[in-house]
Amino acid sequence: MKIDAPIKLVGQLLDLPIIDKDERWCGIVDDIELSGRAGRELRLAALLVGPGAYEGRMPAWLFRIVRLVAGDRLVRVPAAEIIEVGAVVKLRSTARELKLGKAEDRARRWIPRVGAM
Repeated sequence: MKIDAPIKLVGQLLDLPIIDKDERWCGIVDDIELSGRAGRELRLAALLVGPGAYEGRMPAWLFRIVRLVAGDRLVRVPAAEIIEVGAVVKLRSTARELKLGKAEDRARRWIPRVGAM
């Protein structure tokens, strides 16, 4: 599905894995940013990736725990970077260019080189 086609945000976008132009896994869609106004057409402005995206969706006390465990890093991926939305979100740029995949890079050092990582 191309990004300019209508999509169901919760069912078709949130929590999808993200892969960069080199087909490297670099995170999941944690939240979205919309542009537009009430009563007008809304458009996807950006994908929000990282534990910082949870802040507005959970009680403050719970987010403090998330921040202690996972940090509060948030990366904004502009909608123009999205090539396609399907089983994964495919991006035009590399994870490094977008400052994505830092947690995945850390995990690669600890997890044996099998599977998707």
